[in-house]
Amino acid sequence: MEKVQVAEGVYWVGVVDWDRRTFHGAHHQTPVGTTYNAYLVVDEKIALIDTVYRPFADELIERISQIVDPSDIDYLVANHGEPDHSSSIPLVMDLAKDATLVCTEKGEASITTQYHSTWRTQTVSSGDQISLGKKTLAFLEAPMLHWPDSMFTYIPELELLLPNDAFGQHIASNGRFDDQVDECKLMEEARGYYANILTPFSGLVLKKLEEVQKAGLKIKVVAPSHGIIWRKDPGKIISAYARWASGEAADNNVIIAYETMWGGTEAMARMILEGMTSSGIKARMMKLSATPRSEVISELLEARGILIGSPTLNNGVSPQVAELLSELRGLRFKGRIGAAFGCYGWGGGGTKVITQALEKAGIKVALPSLDVNWHPDDRALGDCLEFGAKMADALLTPE
Repeated sequence: MEKVQVAEGVYWVGVVDWDRRTFHGAHHQTPVGTTYNAYLVVDEKIALIDTVYRPFADELIERISQIVDPSDIDYLVANHGEPDHSSSIPLVMDLAKDATLVCTEKGEASITTQYHSTWRTQTVSSGDQISLGKKTLAFLEAPMLHWPDSMFTYIPELELLLPNDAFGQHIASNGRFDDQVDECKLMEEARGYYANILTPFSGLVLKKLEEVQKAGLKIKVVAPSHGIIWRKDPGKIISAYARWASGEAADNNVIIAYETMWGGTEAMARMILEGMTSSGIKARMMKLSATPRSEVISELLEARGILIGSPTLNNGVSPQVAELLSELRGLRFKGRIGAAFGCYGWGGGGTKVITQALEKAGIKVALPSLDVNWHPDDRALGDCLEFGAKMADALLTPE
């Protein structure tokens, strides 16, 4: 195996999971796989920062063994207790019998309970440091980014930030750094990662970025626990997080997320799209049965509006639309506007469900819903065209 050096005396010892296609119980689609990043810091004392998902533990140990004897590890820092980062801790601690597990107080509760351990543990909080010799491990708690136990580890001598799940992406690649992969694809995956994982905690993200700025931390490299390491331009992802967390959309574009039963709601969606396009608004149709839900969420991160369409089914909405509405209620995007549309047969109700869900998700309902009985005729399609134009007006009118 090739040794991958991140900075002087710091090595990537993680693994690439080329076959991973979903994450968090299929909640997040990962079409290009992921990585589980762990970092070995070699000094007078040796520290391992995070581990990997347990099925890949042997590869972690093999990479460490190329550099040092695993039994010589003095500290195992657990920035976050979720199993994709922590489930190899028992194996490492069994090999490094004199090592100390370093984590937050909540991390200790999580990890020792998950793995029923009696390891030597040192809890740390913001401002605490551990000297390894020439290098220092400094700790910054980051609760709810994205678990209560989360923290960042920072090596000031190298200006190296190891923030665990912050600034990550789900990408499998034979390149480890941002200057070794396609920049557009990298930012696309970083956007999807933020949208699906960190959006509910955007207020906390902003506060943490402000805290880092006030502390005067110089950051030369950002090495997250998933995906690519930012060494060419770490400011790019930090600036993107500030923009995403503030709720700013890239521009006045709109997502039309819909499901259809016999084509009526889809015909509406196409004409609504035409109405917005004619008014100069960028819009994209996304059929939910053909599009991963996490992709819709990713697109919404940089869209200001979302129109959701569904046929009425059992006095409600289609299952695909119901799942999206549930996600939106949990994620609570800021500064977005939306509206509902759809077809119904013997009885309506679908658009009412959508409208109420949008309101509960904190999305401002810009227009009354548009309902069509059975399949839209020419007159109804004209109403759809007008509906799209009205949505464009709502986007273009300053609040």
